[in-house]
Formats: sequence, C-alpha cells, structure tokens
Amino acid sequence: MQRTSPLAIAAFAAVGVAAGLLLQFARSSWGLAPFVPPLSLTATLTVIAVVLLILGIALHRTVTRGREEASGRREPSGPRKPVNPFHAVRLLAGARAAAFAGALFAGFGGGLALQLLTRSVAPPAGTWLPMLLVLGAGVVLTVCGLIVEALYRVPPDDSEPGAEEDTAAPDPAA
Repeated sequence: MQRTSPLAIAAFAAVGVAAGLLLQFARSSWGLAPFVPPLSLTATLTVIAVVLLILGIALHRTVTRGREEASGRREPSGPRKPVNPFHAVRLLAGARAAAFAGALFAGFGGGLALQLLTRSVAPPAGTWLPMLLVLGAGVVLTVCGLIVEALYRVPPDDSEPGAEEDTAAPDPAA
C-alpha cells in the first residue's frame, strides 16, 4: 500500500476551503449571519484523532514486540496474542480516511474564517474562534491519521520465502 500523497491531502484541503468560502458567500448574499460551526465539531474531531492515535500505537507496539521476541532481541513476556490482519487493515483504512477528512475539515474551517477577513467590520471573537478551532482540529486529525499510517510501514519478514536475497557477488567466470 502506498503512502498518502501530499497532493491528495492538499486537494481535500482546497475543496474544504472552497466549500467554506461558498457557504459564507452564499449566506452573506442572502443577508444571513455567518455560519459558525458548533464547538462539538471541534471536540468530535479531536476525540477521533486521539482514539485513532491510541489504537494505532497499541497495535504498533503489539507488532513490534512480537517481531523483537521472534528475533531474540527481547525475552518473551508470556503468551502472545496474534495480530488480526483485518484489524490492522481496518485501522490503516481509518487512518487514511481520517487524514482526508481532517484535511477537508481544516480547509472548511479555514474557508469560513477566510471570508470573514473580507468584511469591513471585524466580527466578534465568538464568530471566528470556532472556525479557527475547526481548522486546528482538522489539522490535528490529519496529522494523527498520517502518523498512524506511518506506523504501519512494516518491513518484510525474514522468515518469508523469497525474502532473503542472494548477496554474494556474481561469479566473474560465468
């Protein structure tokens, strides 16, 4: 599986900025107050990021502990529970989705706040602060998703057939 492309993250963020700007411009043209995201959105994004990071670190520790015990660098600490590969794949897919969703929400919060900069009268802090909090929570979710994805770069097992390459120099007489 390839790493998440920074270009894809930037594309999701750009779509979020465009959506935030369009929403604010539409509300402004209809004579409505600016859209202010609820603080529960910030809390939810942060909780998702923390849970994802905790699950990712726990699974990474399980995998590396088993690899260290198998190689003899660490003494076995009791019966080892095998890692469910489906759990690992789901967590990796969740990490990638979190990175994309975080970029989208960060862009959306940034787009909401960016439109407020074009106004001649500065809005009160109660209006723009939740927008910046959504931007920050989106960045945190994106970073946590990318960290968890980076934790799952597992090198191939030495015990797998074909994992050992013939490192001897070729015979010049052949």
